[in-house]
Amino acid sequence: MTEPVIVAQELKKIYKMGDVEVHALRGLSLTINRGEVVAIVGPSGSGKSTLMNILGCLDLPTSGEYFLDGERVSVLRDDQLADIRNRKVGFIFQSFNLLSRQTALANVELPLRYAGMTSGRKERARQSLTAVGLQDRMTHRPYELSGGQQQRVAIARALVNDPAIIMADEPTGNLDSKVGQEIMDLLLSLNRERGTTLIIVTHDPKVAAQTQRIIRIQDGLVDTESEA
Repeated sequence: MTEPVIVAQELKKIYKMGDVEVHALRGLSLTINRGEVVAIVGPSGSGKSTLMNILGCLDLPTSGEYFLDGERVSVLRDDQLADIRNRKVGFIFQSFNLLSRQTALANVELPLRYAGMTSGRKERARQSLTAVGLQDRMTHRPYELSGGQQQRVAIARALVNDPAIIMADEPTGNLDSKVGQEIMDLLLSLNRERGTTLIIVTHDPKVAAQTQRIIRIQDGLVDTESEA
């Protein structure tokens, strides 16, 4: 039996710029099930970045309802948003977003620090880095790592809190095709082995084709949904 981990109902997001209102989302609804691998695609300005910010608890909708792993997100305060974001969501970015002066291990520890974890933090970060094949790079800093290795650190950081979902924004965008495919293979293996729900925003049709379902966003609404 499939169980939804994301339920979005009639999401609207309106940005006010002076006297002008920009309707980024126009009543968008979608459901993503636990353990699913989904690609979100759409042209620039379609609303997919706004959607990801809301699904990732970085922003709230102007109206509509959003439930993440059973929790009603659309009514939370900023501090509650930060808490659910740290507990439930792992982020992977195109630009890696690593702290340049910190080791790979220290970068992966960050979400655990934010969660207030003290005992066993380093060991858990080591396990996460080992899971992505970087057991021999833990003391290296980002400038000592290749692009693919930096993205693996970012994946380890996203995994360390065992989140309900991982959101990857163009995770292969800054990598050549070979390394990009290695990163996709890693993400898909984590889904198979751990049942991690993956939501991947991508412009690359080859990346989207490797997911289970493609959701196309157009003009702030779901345009089409199809099996990959």
